[in-house]
Amino acid sequence: MMKRLVLLFAVLALVAAACGSSDEADDTTTTVAGTETTVATDAGQETTGDGTLATVIARGVLKCGISGSAVGFSETQADGSATGFDSDYCRAIAAAVLGDSSKVEFTPLTAAQRFEALKNNEIDVLIRNSTWTQSRDTDIGVDFVATTYYDGQQLMGNPETIPGLTADSGFDAIDGATVCTNAGTTTEKNITEGAAVAGVEITLETVEQFPEAMDKFKAGTCDLVTTDGSGLYGNRSAEINAGTAGAEGWVIFPAAPISKEPLGPVVRQNDSQWYDVVNWTVFATFIADEAGVTSASIDADMEKTPELARLFGADEGEVQTKMGLPKDAFYQSIKQVGNYGEIFDRNLTGPLGLERVGSYNMQWFDGGLIYAPPAR
Repeated sequence: MMKRLVLLFAVLALVAAACGSSDEADDTTTTVAGTETTVATDAGQETTGDGTLATVIARGVLKCGISGSAVGFSETQADGSATGFDSDYCRAIAAAVLGDSSKVEFTPLTAAQRFEALKNNEIDVLIRNSTWTQSRDTDIGVDFVATTYYDGQQLMGNPETIPGLTADSGFDAIDGATVCTNAGTTTEKNITEGAAVAGVEITLETVEQFPEAMDKFKAGTCDLVTTDGSGLYGNRSAEINAGTAGAEGWVIFPAAPISKEPLGPVVRQNDSQWYDVVNWTVFATFIADEAGVTSASIDADMEKTPELARLFGADEGEVQTKMGLPKDAFYQSIKQVGNYGEIFDRNLTGPLGLERVGSYNMQWFDGGLIYAPPAR
């Protein structure tokens, strides 16, 4: 009987100790195959597991895969940093997870390298003007989060090479032309299918990186280049600024793109915590833009509505800590990097003349497709 009582008291003591620990900071646990690590967030919580969030926090740096040569979206600088729309979304994620938008290691990747680099854990997130498609969702082993830029494929040519070429030209204008683009992209497939449907003959020449296609176009080796419309406008703008002869006359056509190209961040499959973190970082920039909250006004506006107070960590109903983030995670993203409109205007409208107004990249209530679920 005495032994039984001793055993009972021991069990009760263990239960009491476990219950007492509930007064401490809650733990967020991620279970993924592999070696577990435990790291503490600024909110005093712990994220346990070997999911990407825990790895990034433990490392103290976000590894972000970019193009590095996509004008307006990601351009690698001499010091290894990067500028552009995609690069700023890397910074927004770093600000949310690490509290510092500068804690990013940028990895330039070709179209052929990008998905393997993500799958092989060489990077934490891929933000490299990558199109969301059914086959990529199914076959590659990656997940696409919220679309940050709605684009469409177009072509660019020189009227001096193709007489009569205008912005209203169609596939009939490219019959017999040599068209250059980069390999391993939806662009390559779209132009091949489009030409076949239109009944025109083209010679398709592919390269590893789009700047190589531009070099061939400028040298006259290619009659046309094709990629997402934003890329063509960006390259034409860069060549005009560089003083390239005749660049002002280059024509981007057709006016209606030949494809749908939803672009946005990509993460590995089967890591739902990290998927949610990246997804809601994007949504936070959308919601701030929707509410007119900017990097300059967030301190004054963060409690303008209950939703904003929750999203920016000023209300006890915030959800960020349940995601394994500090409660002010998305406040930091907006404060340090800006809302969607700021990111767009800073990188695309100002430097490249890409107008947001009238495009699918307007807010849902202004005729666009930028839409975020409610933060609650």
